[in-house]
Amino acid sequence: MKILFIDTVHPLLKQELEKENHICDSAYNKSKTEIQQIISNYQGIIIRSRFKIDKQFIDCGSNLKFIARAGSGLENIDVEYAENKNIHCYNAAEGNRQAVAEHALGMLLSLFNNLNNADQEVREGKWERERNRGIELAGKTVGIIGYGNNGSAFAEVLKGFNVKILAYDKYLTNYPQESSMENINKEADIISLHVPLTDETTYLVDDNFINKFAKNFYLINTARGKCLNTKNLVKALENNKIKGACLDVLEYEKTSFENLSKDGLTSDMQYLMNAQNTILSPHVAGWTVESNVKIAEVLLNKFTSDFPQ
Repeated sequence: MKILFIDTVHPLLKQELEKENHICDSAYNKSKTEIQQIISNYQGIIIRSRFKIDKQFIDCGSNLKFIARAGSGLENIDVEYAENKNIHCYNAAEGNRQAVAEHALGMLLSLFNNLNNADQEVREGKWERERNRGIELAGKTVGIIGYGNNGSAFAEVLKGFNVKILAYDKYLTNYPQESSMENINKEADIISLHVPLTDETTYLVDDNFINKFAKNFYLINTARGKCLNTKNLVKALENNKIKGACLDVLEYEKTSFENLSKDGLTSDMQYLMNAQNTILSPHVAGWTVESNVKIAEVLLNKFTSDFPQ
């Protein structure tokens, strides 16, 4: 096959595909319009999130047999339309599940122990012990929303912390720590989102979602920025309904996830940046040295399975 790499991935993937005599070209610097003009020459695409693979783009790819995304979600691909044209679509959520889980845990521990604040203060010559007294994760109830690759991996890394885990996934049955949302609303001290971005999950966390919880709680989002209504989050932080937030993803990210959009520095975003009870990172939960390799391996294995030699 002729395969076009639209985004960079670990070189292992290209090397292994070329060993199997596939022709691999790259278009890292070409625009979407430029790629549309040549995509009919290719049978496969490797992409992360640079732009949306929509109906118009798919129609231009008259010879496409597969679209592979080097990451977890597929929301930037019109999967239904592609599959109706017999184009295989797959992602590599298995490749970065451990990275996401460890990052979520790291953010939570940093928030609970005031590590960001304490580190900055010591660097400034301040020695504030009482103000930086932490709280323990042990004994807390963690509600995990979405129990796929990332949600189940997060549950796994929480083992040993003496927490109670309640997991809810609308599309699964008979999974560990299975719970109803009603029970999570009643008991949870911490909520962690691990859902894909769909019409159903866009602004999943809003005033209505937040106010159903019996306790004031902490929130972790390593899923997608638009699963969370930022304005409603800020309101909940201000009134302490949400006691703190760990956000690796933000509503104001560009489609490519490479930066914030030009209108991203809203007053709500400024609040999150200045708050002492928020931990922010630039959509890197799934980006580790190891996951970079594993994502390439997962895509290679799926490709080999779908298109055996």
